[in-house]
Amino acid sequence: MHVTAVESTPLATVAYDRARELLQLEFRSRAIYQYFGVAAAVHEDLLGAASKGSFFNRFIRGRFPYSLAAHGPGGVRPGSLSQSADDRGLPWHGR
Repeated sequence: MHVTAVESTPLATVAYDRARELLQLEFRSRAIYQYFGVAAAVHEDLLGAASKGSFFNRFIRGRFPYSLAAHGPGGVRPGSLSQSADDRGLPWHGR
């Protein structure tokens, strides 16, 4: 899986596994979410978007199954949380 650091208010890194169609997003909060069944074109478009947060909200959030892979210090441990995309309370404006 290739990890790319991105300039974004909500996102720190974007990673993608083409063979598994797995998109992994690390948020500035240190939470890491994995999104399943994501086409390579969506990953490429995310990397090319002027606003990664807006692209995420419009084209990824609520559109793909996902799981929480890890959370920052003092937070939820991997595999212990399952929420709908709209219930995550991700820390950015425009929610």
